[in-house]
Amino acid sequence: MNVVMAADVDTRKFRVRGRVQGVGFRWFVEREAKTLGISGWVRNSSDGSVEVLATGTRDQLSALRARLQQGPRAARVDNVEELEAKQVPGLNTFRIEGAW
Repeated sequence: MNVVMAADVDTRKFRVRGRVQGVGFRWFVEREAKTLGISGWVRNSSDGSVEVLATGTRDQLSALRARLQQGPRAARVDNVEELEAKQVPGLNTFRIEGAW
């Protein structure tokens, strides 16, 4: 079992634009994040985008970004914006949050 040091963990916020609401995108992100061992949340935004807060290693976050760019079959991803974010204390699972 690999032990991840706190210094190796990063938090990022992703905003995914395109046809990403009403196509199972949040469930897709939740499944992929759990598979990768990432903590955080995903939610729909009022502007039609999907927002993702993710905490994990650089490799985990890079893999998640690649999966966000692909999306589920019914989605069309036009753009994935990545921003720095602060880690949320106590957030150690991944969940779907209510819309905005």
